[in-house]
Amino acid sequence: MFYRPLCAQIQINPLRVMSTNCDKFLVAIFFVATLFYAVLGDGIKSGGKLPIVVSTWPFLEAVRSAWRSVDSGFSALDSVVEGCSACEELRCDGTVGPGGSPDENGETTIDAMIMNGVTMEVGAVASMRYVSDGIKAARLVMQHTKHTMLVGEQASIFAITMGLPGPTNLSSEESIDKWTNWKKNKCQPNFRKNVLPIDDCGPYHSSTNIDEKTCSNVERDGLDESLSYQFDVHNHDTISLAVIDKNGHIAVGTSTNGATFKIPGRVGDGAIAGSSAYADSEVGACGATGDGDIMMRFLPCYQVVESMRLGMEPKLAAQDSILRIARKYPDFVGAVFAVDKNGVHAGACHGWTFQYSVRTPDLDDVAVYTVTPEILTTT
Repeated sequence: MFYRPLCAQIQINPLRVMSTNCDKFLVAIFFVATLFYAVLGDGIKSGGKLPIVVSTWPFLEAVRSAWRSVDSGFSALDSVVEGCSACEELRCDGTVGPGGSPDENGETTIDAMIMNGVTMEVGAVASMRYVSDGIKAARLVMQHTKHTMLVGEQASIFAITMGLPGPTNLSSEESIDKWTNWKKNKCQPNFRKNVLPIDDCGPYHSSTNIDEKTCSNVERDGLDESLSYQFDVHNHDTISLAVIDKNGHIAVGTSTNGATFKIPGRVGDGAIAGSSAYADSEVGACGATGDGDIMMRFLPCYQVVESMRLGMEPKLAAQDSILRIARKYPDFVGAVFAVDKNGVHAGACHGWTFQYSVRTPDLDDVAVYTVTPEILTTT
């Protein structure tokens, strides 16, 4: 160790190690090193015991459902399906499962994804209509096709032919009321930019000549004068859930009905492996939530897992991933959790206060951890 030469210089009587200045020096070094590690890592250990379930937000029943499954000996993959399905059935926060987040046409659609961290297989559905079981449909894609993702009505047809219930109207009285009030407010706010009309409902057309060429692509195209959309936990959210089973196998899954008043056909990051979630049983897992249109450009969960693969602690890996996005989009809203293969977990967020939920053998019930936003510093 780096302190040995200096220790040798100050040691007076090697037979009295416990009372020497060297011993005091070693204790001091050990204390500083421990503090240094705590500051760098700052992850929460699960006692090294498996299994473990980690989820975005205080989706307690979803985590309990996944825990009952994995604690009974079922696989990580099975347990992810159980947890996400529970959230879909409960319509967690109105942003998971049917009956929430209407698009511009008033329709609710589903994005979902599942990933096997052992085989690296992925199944996903996006903008899926008429079928409420998003996570089960995603698993069917993984189990019964050589594809990774199916989208739109064709994803619905596939899911129904494979045995899932449907077709079903995914709208609810609440979602229709929300959409009706939005229409009365001249379809504001919305996700359109550089279009006309800017303060009313469509049909929309470009405010510029589509053949017009720009002389520089350095600056991002700004929003037009219509109201910009603000993400928060009440109008957009995702359950992203990770499970490490008793064999150390890792799986992740996500489900969401997307952003409220999204443009029909929009695919969010909930269906994108590496963005909303990622798993590798040799390393760990990550789950994400927030402004998926921004986050999918950075694949934050892929970044988290690869950073942990290179030796970064979960807390630093999560912070690094979030701050990479914030440097380019200072106003973005999002969060990630990270959990390594040993069960050490942590979270990081930007633009809002984030909570994630954990269940381990050392806990009597689900524990909820609160994470404060990261502050971007410039040099």
